[in-house]
Amino acid sequence: MRLALGWFLLSTLFVSGYALSSETFSESLKITPLPDGRVSTTFSFNTVLEGASPRDPCSLTSQDASQHYILFPLTLGQILREYAVTELHLSLNAGSWNYERWGYPEEKGVGTGAELWAWMGVDESKSVDDRWKGLRNALAGLFCASLGSLDEQRTTSPDRVFFPQGRLPKWSGNVAHQLRHASLPSEHVCTENLTPFLKLLPCKSLSGIASLLNPHRVFDADWHGMGVHVLWLGEAGVQVRLTFQSVMDPLRSSRNFLRNWSLQSLFGHSIERNCPAASSSAIHVTFSSTENPTLTPQPQTRSSTEVRYDVLNVEKPLDIAMQWRDEFKYPSIFKSSLPISVTRNLRGFTQASGKLSLILKNHRSTPQQLIYLETMPWFIQFYLHTLHARIEGHIRDDIISDISYNAAVAHSRPTTFQAVLRLPPNSVTHLTMDLDKAFLRYTEHPPDAQRGWDLPPAVLIPLNFDPNDNNSSHILNESRLGEPIYTSTLLVDVATPDFSMPYNVIIFTCSLVAFIFGSVFNLLTRKFVVLHLDPNRQNN
Repeated sequence: MRLALGWFLLSTLFVSGYALSSETFSESLKITPLPDGRVSTTFSFNTVLEGASPRDPCSLTSQDASQHYILFPLTLGQILREYAVTELHLSLNAGSWNYERWGYPEEKGVGTGAELWAWMGVDESKSVDDRWKGLRNALAGLFCASLGSLDEQRTTSPDRVFFPQGRLPKWSGNVAHQLRHASLPSEHVCTENLTPFLKLLPCKSLSGIASLLNPHRVFDADWHGMGVHVLWLGEAGVQVRLTFQSVMDPLRSSRNFLRNWSLQSLFGHSIERNCPAASSSAIHVTFSSTENPTLTPQPQTRSSTEVRYDVLNVEKPLDIAMQWRDEFKYPSIFKSSLPISVTRNLRGFTQASGKLSLILKNHRSTPQQLIYLETMPWFIQFYLHTLHARIEGHIRDDIISDISYNAAVAHSRPTTFQAVLRLPPNSVTHLTMDLDKAFLRYTEHPPDAQRGWDLPPAVLIPLNFDPNDNNSSHILNESRLGEPIYTSTLLVDVATPDFSMPYNVIIFTCSLVAFIFGSVFNLLTRKFVVLHLDPNRQNN
């Protein structure tokens, strides 16, 4: 009785708050079986603060108005207002996304580790770099992550790749916007990140689709990641989209090699009740048109490749299940649905130099053009004159164009390399460039120095262009960008001092001090007496 009364009061509060504050909340879950038998799940929680707009950076010197929200996450909203952030994207991923087998992800940011980028207006009173520092430290505290490590040694501004996904306001005085981007490949998502993530939702994980986010199951997936995206939609207001993706393997626990799954088997939970704050709640299940699996319960909406469940109007508890009649047959060859595939390696066995290598395959019968972004820590130094593109062993000068290169500054700024690549049809392009590995101070090495350093992934974005237009590579905008492709991270071995030597010196020094101290102590405290021996007694 008390539980029912509590949910009634909570529902009344949300409904009345929504009417006063013009806030909307919706949630969705998309489940997609993959060709290799795995299952991709994408949670999306959208909160829109209608009629709101980002804070003008010129007003940072004056006190901001008080923030009162019902559905909009207050802690995140205060951070956005404090540092006048127009657009924000944060992702925390564990594992490497397999584009060859899984295709494009629902959420684009699948780079291994942590990735943070934001657009902020320029103001003379407080620089963008100072606000960027405060932003990443505030997010580090909010999500219990090591985002404070995204300092100036990892921060770049690659303006060709990360275009605004929303709109940028035009304030008085023609305030310009600047981009800040940083990545930390060694950071992974875990339970301590998911807990504050769920606290940003109006119903937390108590009801609705969010109740399926069981950390014991989602962190056991082959790949998983969470994201936070803040956009300004113009007159529609400010949108906060929280996402969580995972790739699970039902074949791992199957005894008869069937890829059958259900919400209970994937997440260990079913949906027991609706979230009273949600204006819409839906689960989409997609499948190939050539397959005909059995779904229970029956969906409200069905097409040839997708079904939809309206969670708000379906009988509870809801446990969707998909079953196949035939045993799963693992494909011998995976035919990539992507126009381009890439393999990235770091060659060389020395700790002083190496070679960066990319193998780009164009699977289409038409030329493909893409933007290539490479960001490296300052201790990885490129030799740009050694950059070569080869096809069938022959150097091609027409592959690489429109190069932008910001050299690294030791202990201060990372390397940023951007270029436009034009791949011939049905070709395999080998891209190589020599590099040097700088020496680090012994205080700059991580605790696990012998393991090496994680290097961030490269980003490649296909461009839509006219093959007959030779000048199309010089016109770059977000309307021509395709889906980004993140490469795998790299592990580099740099010259590492012998950290065991300090311990050897300490042990040797302590032993020597103990020996000297013991001898001196004995000399100072021991009483020496001359003994006279009786010669007769000695003879006896």
